[in-house]
Amino acid sequence: MSNKVGKAAYKPVGILLGLAAGAVAGVVFRQVWRVAAGDGEAPSATDENRRWGEILAAAALQGAIFAVVRAAVDRGGAISVRRLTGHWPD
Repeated sequence: MSNKVGKAAYKPVGILLGLAAGAVAGVVFRQVWRVAAGDGEAPSATDENRRWGEILAAAALQGAIFAVVRAAVDRGGAISVRRLTGHWPD
């Protein structure tokens, strides 16, 4: 089986895993924010009642959580494709 087949096999899997990773990261972020800030809802960038520091901290935390979850899901998906096809999806 060629490497092109491994890449082709990973495309739809990667798309579905990306959507799932986004959903999981959103749930994780809301839980972490609730614990860290003691607030039920993270601030949006246009919330005039929140300070810059709070908004930027929430954005940084959300980005970090998303990146970690996405990397873990992508890595797991690539390992699964290698197990199924014998080739790493570059």
